[in-house]
Amino acid sequence: MGKARRPVQIMILVLIVLLGGYAVGTTAFGGDGKPKEGGRAPSFELLGLDGKTHSLDEYQGRPVVLNFWGSWCAPCVKEMPALEAQWEKWKAHGVIVVGINVGEDQMTVQNFVNGVGVSFPVLMDQDREAVRSYGISPLPTTFFITAKGTIDTIHIGQLDLGTLDAQIGKLVNR
Repeated sequence: MGKARRPVQIMILVLIVLLGGYAVGTTAFGGDGKPKEGGRAPSFELLGLDGKTHSLDEYQGRPVVLNFWGSWCAPCVKEMPALEAQWEKWKAHGVIVVGINVGEDQMTVQNFVNGVGVSFPVLMDQDREAVRSYGISPLPTTFFITAKGTIDTIHIGQLDLGTLDAQIGKLVNR
């Protein structure tokens, strides 16, 4: 009877060790992989409409409003004038607004930007590399990133002028 229990006990012990290792690993390395408020904003390298490659690191030391959008997304289109207005208001305070277009070609993005009158930097995530590293699901999604590179707030859905102004003001006054 004692010999039959021994393999079962070993299996239970192995299972406990594996589950414990998994729990410690997911806690230590971010669980689901999505960035969270209070965590570091993942860096990226994306092509801008200006033809240059840009990364989040180049904005280090400045508050960043990182907005993921698509021209086919109605709420994204509706919030563009508010993003542009806040870019104009806050850029003298060191704030950078960056639009990351999700999956569209350069001509489509350029035509949209010209038509809407966007002047803040627009980057293209055609391969959805940044979308994966930021865990973006619905569009629009906006990350408010402190000058130290941590995520202050994540806003899912369309932003209005008042919310945008309050969030940026919070970043500037940190």
